Amino acid sequence: MLGKGGEDKFANCCHAPIHGHAAASYCRPRPPRRRRLHSAQNQLLSRSRSSDAAFLSRGVVGPASPSHGQWRRRSRRVQIARFFFFRLPILLVPPWKLEAGAHPFLESLRLRLHSAACYDSVVVSVPRRSEETIGTTFARIPGSAAGLRPLGEAVARIHDHEPLVLRGGGVHAHLPAACDTCQRLRNSDTLLGNGVVGILAETANMWERRAPLTPSHCARLLLGGGKRGTGVNRIIVQPSTKRIHHDAQYEDVGCEISKDLSECGLIIGIKQPKLEMILPHRAYGFFSHTHKAQKENMPLLDEILEKRVSLFDYELIAGDDGKRLLAFGKFAGRAGLIDFLHGLGQRYLSLGYSTPFLSLGQSHMYPSLAAAKAAVIAIGEEIATFGLPSGICPIVFVFTGTGNVSQGAQEIFKLLPHSFVDAGKLPELSAARSLSQHPQSSKRVFQLYGCVVSSRDMVTPKDPTRCFNKADYYAHPEHYKPVFHERIAPYASAIVNCMYWERRFPRLLSIDQLQQLMKNGCPLVGISDITCDIGGSIEFVNKSTSIERPFFRYDPCTNSCHDDMEGNGVICLAVDILPTEFSKEASQHFGDILSKFVARLASAKELLELPSHLRKACIAHAGRLTSLYEYIPRMRKTIIELPPAPTNLLPDKKYNSLVSLSGHLFDKFLINEALDIIETAGGSFHLIRCDVGQSIDDMSYSELEVGADDTATLDKIIDSLTSLANAHGDPNARREIELSLKIGKVNECGTDDSMAKEGSKVLILGAGRVCRPAAEFLASYSNIFSSSAYDHDIDQIHVIVASLYQKDAEETIDGIRNATAAQLDVADIKNLSNLVSQVEVVVSLLPASFHAAIARVCIEMKKHLVTASYVDESMSKLEQSAEGAGVTILCEMGLDPGIDHMMSMKMIDEAHSRKGKIKSFTSFCGGLPSPASANNPLAYKFSWSPAGAIRAGRNPAIYKFHGEIIHVDGDKLYESAKRLRLPELPAFALEHLPNRNSLMYGDLYGISKEASTVYRATLRFSEIMATFAKIGFFDAASHPLLQQTTRPTYRDFLVELFNACNISTTARKEYSEVSGGQDGELISRLLSFGHCKDKEIAAKTVKTIKFLGLYEETQIPENCSSAFDVICQRMEQRMAYIHNEQDMVLLHHEVEVEYPDGRPTEKHQATLLEFGKVENGRPTTAMALTVGIPAAIGALLLLQNKIQKKGVIRPLEPEIYIPALEILESSGIKLAERVET
Repeated sequence: MLGKGGEDKFANCCHAPIHGHAAASYCRPRPPRRRRLHSAQNQLLSRSRSSDAAFLSRGVVGPASPSHGQWRRRSRRVQIARFFFFRLPILLVPPWKLEAGAHPFLESLRLRLHSAACYDSVVVSVPRRSEETIGTTFARIPGSAAGLRPLGEAVARIHDHEPLVLRGGGVHAHLPAACDTCQRLRNSDTLLGNGVVGILAETANMWERRAPLTPSHCARLLLGGGKRGTGVNRIIVQPSTKRIHHDAQYEDVGCEISKDLSECGLIIGIKQPKLEMILPHRAYGFFSHTHKAQKENMPLLDEILEKRVSLFDYELIAGDDGKRLLAFGKFAGRAGLIDFLHGLGQRYLSLGYSTPFLSLGQSHMYPSLAAAKAAVIAIGEEIATFGLPSGICPIVFVFTGTGNVSQGAQEIFKLLPHSFVDAGKLPELSAARSLSQHPQSSKRVFQLYGCVVSSRDMVTPKDPTRCFNKADYYAHPEHYKPVFHERIAPYASAIVNCMYWERRFPRLLSIDQLQQLMKNGCPLVGISDITCDIGGSIEFVNKSTSIERPFFRYDPCTNSCHDDMEGNGVICLAVDILPTEFSKEASQHFGDILSKFVARLASAKELLELPSHLRKACIAHAGRLTSLYEYIPRMRKTIIELPPAPTNLLPDKKYNSLVSLSGHLFDKFLINEALDIIETAGGSFHLIRCDVGQSIDDMSYSELEVGADDTATLDKIIDSLTSLANAHGDPNARREIELSLKIGKVNECGTDDSMAKEGSKVLILGAGRVCRPAAEFLASYSNIFSSSAYDHDIDQIHVIVASLYQKDAEETIDGIRNATAAQLDVADIKNLSNLVSQVEVVVSLLPASFHAAIARVCIEMKKHLVTASYVDESMSKLEQSAEGAGVTILCEMGLDPGIDHMMSMKMIDEAHSRKGKIKSFTSFCGGLPSPASANNPLAYKFSWSPAGAIRAGRNPAIYKFHGEIIHVDGDKLYESAKRLRLPELPAFALEHLPNRNSLMYGDLYGISKEASTVYRATLRFSEIMATFAKIGFFDAASHPLLQQTTRPTYRDFLVELFNACNISTTARKEYSEVSGGQDGELISRLLSFGHCKDKEIAAKTVKTIKFLGLYEETQIPENCSSAFDVICQRMEQRMAYIHNEQDMVLLHHEVEVEYPDGRPTEKHQATLLEFGKVENGRPTTAMALTVGIPAAIGALLLLQNKIQKKGVIRPLEPEIYIPALEILESSGIKLAERVET
């Protein structure tokens, strides 16, 4: 081929054409017309009718070569001849010697020669009798003969510099160095990018008829190749007589049909090709199933690397949302259910029942999906018209999972007359079955029943006091036991299994469970295991089936499998290639998406030219794994079967710890980073378990035993892994939790971990109402939270409750196992230090004024501390010393503050992760009596001293409302109360007061700059407190009247507060007599003094005054020296909870979220409503539960090393609030969330 000016484009290439014959590999253009060859060349080449490419790649000369018999007579040794025609290498080898397995050494040499773009030297061994002839032939080519010399033994290094030795006579020829073009292809990381696409003929399975591109896709790509710049100039299709689209259809749209794909830069298929068909230096696209180090596909990966192939795996091509773009899930579901219905008809016939299902064929028997659906609709019409035999009804189909596979199966099911029922309604259908199956019944049933079940229906917590929690189940499946065989399977006629399963989860149905079900008369007829998980979630599905024989029958009585439909047991379908039954539609669907990527893959010269989603899908390139997949060799070396019990798998390391990683380990490539951290720090690891998610939505789970020579190195590794988990938990950068981490205890090889056996210890300071829920939680939760793979992670937690009075501590722990009482005065630093030194975490539930002194002791002893109080100035000063000591002081881990922080951050972080901005944030929280207990004018009661609650209502407040900063003076706080009505709680007539400094929480939550409203409030039931403040009841200064020798009565004191001091004694007495018992006079006074705005509030205030006894002629006790003392004393007497009365806690958040892309504004709401409880005659307040349990959860997270941040902190980080809220819900404290637009 000539370029401009007639120059030959290949003149300087070592693959230059031979008198017009194009180069065999990368440089080759379209083949030109054959020309007459030089007579010397013509003798060997001209008679060959095969294409030049095939001729050169096979290295076989034409008919002028010695015949088969001549080769056999001349020598039994390997014969290879090397020719030089203008520096073009040609191999002269007898054809039968090139057949795979004809000669192991020759086959190895052939593959190596074929895989090399060019090479510096080659060894050839030929029969001595042919040496002269070959020498003569070479002599005719200028400059070639000089390079020939005979050798008794020769050694050469070909391509990868691995020596090859040929013994016996031969010739050794030296080639000139490779040209620039070929050297670039050999040594660079470039892609061929020649715009030529090859489509493989599928060979993996005889039923595989799908194609990656249909003729219509090819037509569009070729039509726009040069004109519209698709980058596809030619498409070469390997001939196939079984492909759903015929070769002629591809030819009609401009494709070329050829077995030889050597001219293609990009070669695509569905399944992996045979290893010997893989061409070197090409880009390939197919489902390789190698990125999870699948053992059975590692030979494929080795071949890919050896031949320097660029491998793009369809499974790894994901969209911006992280979801796979190329998949066949729905087609598997559709075909799987149609095939099962076909078998169901045969099975019912063997049981003596004729059903319309019998006339339905398998999916592949229909020319299209539409035709198959029409057949299903036809049998549905027959069912609706003539019904089904009552002896097998109701027929219940149970679908597991809700993904694409399940949706595809349900799509077919919905073509039949049907009703879907909830799992809880299945027993009712069973009762109907008993009636319909009466021997004399001729009743027909005209529909099927469907039931879609999720993990909630399959398992239940082992602890009967806990409720199912999906997040907890996925993180800790060992906490749950299977119940599918009890709640669902007894009522199922067919189970359509569409769910992903890992071996760490309970099975859906085991052999023993099925055997028991069959003994009990279970109506189960068959299993359609579309997931084809052999020996997986359904244990007795222990082999796969084929399209031609899709079923086997499992007999639970004999635990045996049979190929016929007649006999006891259930039929099982487990075909692993279901989508190919709808090859036409599946190919069209697949090609619609793949065709968008083909042009870029076919034309790219460099990997970096490709968009990120294609680069991420490239597993191997230029003989190396790409950076995202460098973990594969390490996994191959370390994957072992899970041992029956934890053992030291790293004997060369003195210290080791079990590390559990769960999340998007592979699709987000986080496993790479984790392994790099371990090895870079000088540690080692052994992979104990690896359960890989089968789709982009599924989490993966790995357990590693990590070892190091010293504790410092191991601590560094653990800290780095924790930082990795925290980084991917950054709410501003993630869509979901990408990585979670669980770390076991550090063990020293050859020694016992006494603490692991003895259990972890927690010290709780205080013995008030809040302490018992915290102690109960920690003492009982330890067994539930233990790791099944590493049982001594947290064997048990021993709780020490310390109080100033031993009796109080003993009453607190009464009935709690693993708990002891201790007497302690926290002012005694020596005794406090002694107790703190014995534990790992301290929980202080004492008043906030004690916390700084306790924290200093914890820092000195290097023990973590948890409190439920606000971070005040004294605690803030300890930040640096705590961080320096490696101590975590977790404050504000109660209700308010505590749960309110965690709920807020969860909502805010989720909004930020979806690119939203917070427009408004409001938070309301209060501890109140339950409606049934709010039986006083204030509609309020106190579970502790009223002084604290009243003082909280006297603090100044500041907040932001619609961009305006609002300041509220402490004396005016109760006057600022506003009403609050919650639509979901219409019975609650509430009011709210601003709670201290809301602006600081705007800063803490990271929303100050974006939110125009930031408001935190305290909830109350009544507006009367503001009136009491105006009267003067909240004045804490000593009152002169209360300093007199004669104690005044409550009525005298009230009159004094009504500013009656300027009235004479006679007038005061007259006033008292007139107004005694007269509500009207008191109301008039309140209104005239301006204490109340309207008569209604004044009347409520008078009613409250009388209820509290503030108008009684009873002397005020001597311990009351101020108005504040008086009101607190009366409230404590009259407004305390009595036996069996319940309190409640209400926490409500509202967050308005705006989106810059035009999405509608959303209003997110989260509500916690918890009531007090009475268990075993012992009352527990809601306030105690919601303060004590969060504090205990904080201690638990610290015990588990899940909180890595040091210093004085609040529960604002994902490493705290995500697990804490999950555990909180698991413990029974529910959070209701909803979104409005």
